[in-house]
Amino acid sequence: MPPFTREAPSPRALLHLLFNGARAMDVVETALKLGLLDALEPGPVTLGELATKYDLRPKRLYKFLDCLESLGLVQREQTSDALEAARYRGVPGLREAAELVLGAGSLERDREKYDWKALYGRLPETLHGEHSMSATSFDWPPRTPEQVEGFEASMSAGLGPILETFRAHASTLWPSEARLLDVGGGDGTLAEHLLRQHPMLSVDVYNLPATEPLVARTRERAGLSAKRLGFVGGDFLKEPLPRGYDALSLVRVLHDWPAEVARSLMQAAFAALPSGGRVLICEEFRTPERLAAQFFWSYFLIGVDTCVSRLREVEFYLEGLTAAGFTDAHVLPGPFELVVATKP
Repeated sequence: MPPFTREAPSPRALLHLLFNGARAMDVVETALKLGLLDALEPGPVTLGELATKYDLRPKRLYKFLDCLESLGLVQREQTSDALEAARYRGVPGLREAAELVLGAGSLERDREKYDWKALYGRLPETLHGEHSMSATSFDWPPRTPEQVEGFEASMSAGLGPILETFRAHASTLWPSEARLLDVGGGDGTLAEHLLRQHPMLSVDVYNLPATEPLVARTRERAGLSAKRLGFVGGDFLKEPLPRGYDALSLVRVLHDWPAEVARSLMQAAFAALPSGGRVLICEEFRTPERLAAQFFWSYFLIGVDTCVSRLREVEFYLEGLTAAGFTDAHVLPGPFELVVATKP
């Protein structure tokens, strides 16, 4: 079969697919459950082979595969009218993507716990300002212990791709016995994973005091000491960042704030780090892939005036770090790109 290529759907074709969104997800989830994606992604494989292997009726399977093809997830090649002879191949990464989006512990399933239905069907009046998300459904910043815990749990659920990037570049990020300050580090889940991979590393989570019990719970669950996984309470909007660290990370923090606040935090990082210290920024950059992954929050936050998730181009962070005084600002590739810079 030729290399996998896909033309962008026309506006009409895209809207047809969106209208059938629930049915489309049913098809993909079924393909995942039945194991079809395991055979389709390496491909090519004929319809007859699939039908035999998974005990499926060929004519029904043909229409099922048409659904997957319409979504741009498989490529078909048919040289005769015999249905069983048609050959199929899945787009590279399909199996992993389906697991990440539709699997039992997926980020999208985690997001379902939020009260998005409070907006559904009411977007016109929401956009006019006549209807809003209630503070009991979502408040920013989170105010109650339940809201704090729910928000931090959601942030932890999306750490998989970020951890993969950190793992890929681990040997270049900090000295072997470094002290890392994870600014806005949630419930300490990111820190816990980093500590497992780096026995000589120690991490302090810097976050609002209300999150301290969550970090303590993570520390206890992981069997870590307070020396290795510590907590520093504070508010980076009101006070300087703590000093005494070899590296400082800002993971999915800066996009929640206006440009001037994001730049001031990069400047605060420069002030807090010693010469040779490194800043690590992992963010929601503005790319087609990230916009799609962020669709839920873009939709959900239409009803919230106190929070705007700003997906910015990576150049914003590179330029901001250079303006703050850092040198060698560059991007490390991965599922979530990592921007790294050094204080001279």
